[in-house]
Amino acid sequence: MKYNPKQRRKLRSTKAYNNNTFLNSREARSLRIQCEMIEPGIRLKRLGVEHMITFFGSARPKEDNQNYIDARTLARKLGETEGRNGDVGISSGGGPGIMEAVNRGAREGGAKSIGMGISLPFEQRNNECVSSDLDFEFHYFFTRKYWCVYLTKAYVIMPGGVGTLDELFEILTLIQTQKMPAVPIVLFNSDFWNRVVNFDTMIEYGTISPEDVNLFKITDDYDEAVKYITDNIDLSPRKISSSS
Repeated sequence: MKYNPKQRRKLRSTKAYNNNTFLNSREARSLRIQCEMIEPGIRLKRLGVEHMITFFGSARPKEDNQNYIDARTLARKLGETEGRNGDVGISSGGGPGIMEAVNRGAREGGAKSIGMGISLPFEQRNNECVSSDLDFEFHYFFTRKYWCVYLTKAYVIMPGGVGTLDELFEILTLIQTQKMPAVPIVLFNSDFWNRVVNFDTMIEYGTISPEDVNLFKITDDYDEAVKYITDNIDLSPRKISSSS
């Protein structure tokens, strides 16, 4: 076949950043991780979210479940007190159950409703109560966890399963080891938490210090939970930087 330079000029090479085959390859995994580390911060900053109050809890409760009602109520009350400032968003894992209740309550309270979702085979998409411009979907659990922690200035931990316990204990570990500053943490539903985690036994066995139980507050009272957070939350600016 005779070489035709005019025909050659019509064929353009694909740039690496436009090559979906490459970007979705195993070799480009580090680039995909960087995207999940960088893009959420840029979007949150652009939309004026400087701080978050993050809820964790089970994906299973339905609308008539008391834990769903509690999460919705607390998110609404915190949205009315802290979220109306505009720079404080109410965040959840974006899924159903407690997470949906949180995002629903946040919107009812006038706060920015953030969903830090994760791609799972049995959860199709984030719940409809998440603000469309604050609807995140992560592929990697560890990048999702990073953004559930980095801007968060207070936590409400509702009853949940293995994932919720994992999130709670990672936060406590980060604070205990001084990898992150202490922030107010509310464990809501005393019956659940006192039965699921026996902190007194851990103290008895010497696996935690007695003062470690001061890192959180267990309560069943909406107003007490909200007051504990509003009295202790630190909304000092925190810049998103690669050195943090």
